[in-house]
Amino acid sequence: MVKVGVHVSIAGSLDLAVDRAKDAGCDVFQMFSRNPRGWAYPPLAEELCTTFRSKVVTTGILPVDHMPYLPNLASPKPEIYEKSVATLTAELDRCGSLDIPYLVTHLGHHLGDGIAGGRARVIRAINTALAGSGSTTMLLLENTAGEKNSVGSSFEHIAAIMDGLSDRKRIGVCFDTCHAFAAGYELRTKDGLQETLGQFDDLIGLETLKVIHLNDTKGEKGSGLDRHEHIGLGGIGTDGFYQILHHDTIARLPLICETPVDERRDDRGNIAAVRELSR
Repeated sequence: MVKVGVHVSIAGSLDLAVDRAKDAGCDVFQMFSRNPRGWAYPPLAEELCTTFRSKVVTTGILPVDHMPYLPNLASPKPEIYEKSVATLTAELDRCGSLDIPYLVTHLGHHLGDGIAGGRARVIRAINTALAGSGSTTMLLLENTAGEKNSVGSSFEHIAAIMDGLSDRKRIGVCFDTCHAFAAGYELRTKDGLQETLGQFDDLIGLETLKVIHLNDTKGEKGSGLDRHEHIGLGGIGTDGFYQILHHDTIARLPLICETPVDERRDDRGNIAAVRELSR
């Protein structure tokens, strides 16, 4: 069986994320370790870290952390950039305190001053954060949807960033299916998926894939639209996810759905849909 889960809330107490993941039937879960919409954050109390780690061990559910929304590692604005690097460093340390093995980060937006400058700032930011953190948590670079001024929407861009990093053993990739499809990569057919993953392997290496963000999309292929949809109900569709979930490389990895919760389907429904299509 595949290992599948969803993004869960930490409302009330960070350790409650594990309870919510268990209640939803997760094998893996993603969370924010703090309020994702602000720069400030409280330190982690040792008692809270102990409770969180204990619940993870007891349930056997794999935790994955995600960077908050505000940081922009590619920003040309000095104040934002410096705060973003500090946040990344601190988040790596928080993951270390919680024994979370992976931290997913977006690569940011260069805000119109060019992809080369944005990429150079991302490389510098990651090198600085990894050197400044005492954690052994692996940082996962997430591919983007190809929206305006984004960094990391092509495999070539991600490969160029990874080539500039000093500590490659601390770096992996989180592959988002919605983002890849929106950026123009074909995932809906067996041949298309093979070609896409073949390009990824040639440029980056399939061994760097550590986590999959398993999301359908409201947009068309190549649209640049980052809007997630329920599994099988969007542009990738049921047939596409059947192919994705039966690819050996993907099927062995932790799968995290960042899908809507609405009157059509909730988190449990998307987890069930993934498990059904994987059979």
